[in-house]
Amino acid sequence: MRQWRRIAPNSWSLFFLAVAACGAETSEDRTARYFESVRTQPSLLLAFLRDMPKGGDLHNHLFGAVYAESYIDFAARDGLCVDRASARLLPPPCNADKNQVPAATALTDPALYRQMIDAYSMRDFQASQQPAHDHFFNAFSKFGAATEKRHGEMLAEVVARAGAENEVYLELMTGPARGQVIRVAKDVGWDEDLARLRQKLLAQGLAEAVAAGRRELDEEESRMRELLGCGSVAAPGATHPATPTSNPGCGVTVRYIYDVLRGLPPEQVFAQMLLAFELAGADRRLVALNLVMPEDAYIPMRDFDLHMRMLDHLHSVYPRVHITLHAGELAPGLVPPEGLRFHIRRSMEKGHAERIGHGVDVMHEDDPLGLLREMAGHKVLVEICLTSNDMILGVRGMDHPLPMYLRYGVPLAISTDDEGVARSDLTWEYKRAVETYSLAYTQLKKMARDSLEYSFLPGSSFWSSPEKSTPVADCAGIEPYPRPASGPCRRFLEGSEKARVQWKLEAQFSQFEKQF
Repeated sequence: MRQWRRIAPNSWSLFFLAVAACGAETSEDRTARYFESVRTQPSLLLAFLRDMPKGGDLHNHLFGAVYAESYIDFAARDGLCVDRASARLLPPPCNADKNQVPAATALTDPALYRQMIDAYSMRDFQASQQPAHDHFFNAFSKFGAATEKRHGEMLAEVVARAGAENEVYLELMTGPARGQVIRVAKDVGWDEDLARLRQKLLAQGLAEAVAAGRRELDEEESRMRELLGCGSVAAPGATHPATPTSNPGCGVTVRYIYDVLRGLPPEQVFAQMLLAFELAGADRRLVALNLVMPEDAYIPMRDFDLHMRMLDHLHSVYPRVHITLHAGELAPGLVPPEGLRFHIRRSMEKGHAERIGHGVDVMHEDDPLGLLREMAGHKVLVEICLTSNDMILGVRGMDHPLPMYLRYGVPLAISTDDEGVARSDLTWEYKRAVETYSLAYTQLKKMARDSLEYSFLPGSSFWSSPEKSTPVADCAGIEPYPRPASGPCRRFLEGSEKARVQWKLEAQFSQFEKQF
């Protein structure tokens, strides 16, 4: 290796030409070379990243992923009202004396339509109106009424977009049967003895909430498949053979993370956690839980240690259920300095988080470099949400810790967070990462692979060494595209859902890179 280091910098181009002439250049090398040639050309870079396989989106809130235009359409079809002053959606009847009109009015009133889109998203946001942080989180309460009957439509929109973005996997945050379990918690009340509180909740009817949650997922997925045409075949008498629908969303594997609302009273937070752990054991589609709502809000800050104690207790009862946590979605000035010093580390060590969402304030934690080494050593992936961090926290560019995570070898995955409210998508997040941090193609490819490696899909990994991109022995030397797996490799893939999705990503990369 020392011989290569002695090559003068201005000789590298000649070296690469020589390698190409000898036939040693791989399709990945050629793809990386093309990527470098378009890195400073935004339009070509966007086209490249749009087509590039991206693996999975691990940090995606279902309610925040839907675009405002869809919520206006839902509100109009469901006969909801809108307050002209605030743009908040309300149930009928509409009170004209309070400046309420049918939401359908927006379809023929361009000014109201624009107002509603701006209220439900960060489009055209003006910092002089209110803090960006507040506008972002207030949006959810304004469009919330439109979500109640439309989860299937919402799911279809988000999954279809993921397929069009060349994603193969989604972990969506949602909360089935939340209202039912909160009612149970109100009846039971708070008990400091968490083991006893768990027994009370189970005895009071939590099993019914688990069954209701499974039914909700069944209904939402059925509606999604109907809207996308998943599984449809050619009509009788057609001259071409029956084939599955071409909608790319139908090929996306979707799993769910239960999003626990941590801004509620303790008994309601614990009941949601318990429902999540129980539901994960009963339904393979729900793979983990997370705590949501603004981390800087009063109750999440006040009860942070209590929430970690709850997770610690429930993890001891349900050790196989995965946990990923919003932690460090904070910035100086948003909370007192003391509030920046421990959330990430304690989420890992006490809350048993296997992944961290955002992790923006990592350099403000006690012993930050030690924490980075710990995260790298324990393979705790960080879900990076660049647009969200800019909009909500005002943290961007070199103030963002992404370069530090890379420097210390912490695994990363680019995510969207709330792509509808942010008016973004996963391609745009990749583009922002490239343009801000000069990431190489191989780094992007590793992040895409890591999004599946650190997903909560069950089964063994396709990689015997993820760091070196070395497949398991049974699949070594087999190109995923165009040949299907056979023999020992096929048997290995049949036994691991995670490996099957990883194999699909590798097939996509193989096909993508061949064009270069």
